[in-house]
Amino acid sequence: MIFFYRTFSIAKREFRSYFNSPIAYIVISVFLLLAGWFFFTPLFLIGRSSLRGFFSFAPALFIVFIPAITMRLIAEELKTGTLEWLSSMPLRDFEMVLGKFLASLALIGVALAFTIPYPISVEMIGTLDWGPVIGGYLGLLLLAGALLSVGMFASSLTENQIVAFIIGVTFCFIFYILDKVTFFLPEYLGAIFQYLSVDYHFRNIARGVIDTRDILFYFGMIIVGLFLTVESVRRRHA
Repeated sequence: MIFFYRTFSIAKREFRSYFNSPIAYIVISVFLLLAGWFFFTPLFLIGRSSLRGFFSFAPALFIVFIPAITMRLIAEELKTGTLEWLSSMPLRDFEMVLGKFLASLALIGVALAFTIPYPISVEMIGTLDWGPVIGGYLGLLLLAGALLSVGMFASSLTENQIVAFIIGVTFCFIFYILDKVTFFLPEYLGAIFQYLSVDYHFRNIARGVIDTRDILFYFGMIIVGLFLTVESVRRRHA
């Protein structure tokens, strides 16, 4: 019970801090602007509304937006020295890291919640297959969780938020593009790169087919990312 209390206390504090600063409003507004563009463009060009454009481009948007969210999570604590203060409290590093992760995931959830009118409007225009829609949103949350853990690890490597952002974008881009370069690789290497690609697993889920292998991949990546972040934080104040 104490573990959950401490973790959710950190999560609540971090979630509020997003909306006490311009970060949440800027990230959500720009995300919705770009997501709306890729949703409404097919409607105006070919007279057909579809979620295909939104789900196809959202993972690419995450490459930039998620590092923008995570760049301050650990780097700011390192720069201001509050990490040392937190470590002196009866609070374990894992509780702090997990709390920050849950807060950032909740922020992504809020941004995605604002896109719910997209499938509703499609349903109003014509028949909509809700299986891929539900799979798409589930896949985006899992994808976001995996990239958030990567972004948090990048944030733990430096005190400079801009450097953390650049490292985070680089890491996220690598995991996104891995399955796009398999054509140039030997078959056995191509299979490994494809499996490590976050976009490959997202496309599987977005088709409406929930495969436990894709779910386990994302959870495994989240666990590894958070573990590396905790170890990086621990070394900082060791």
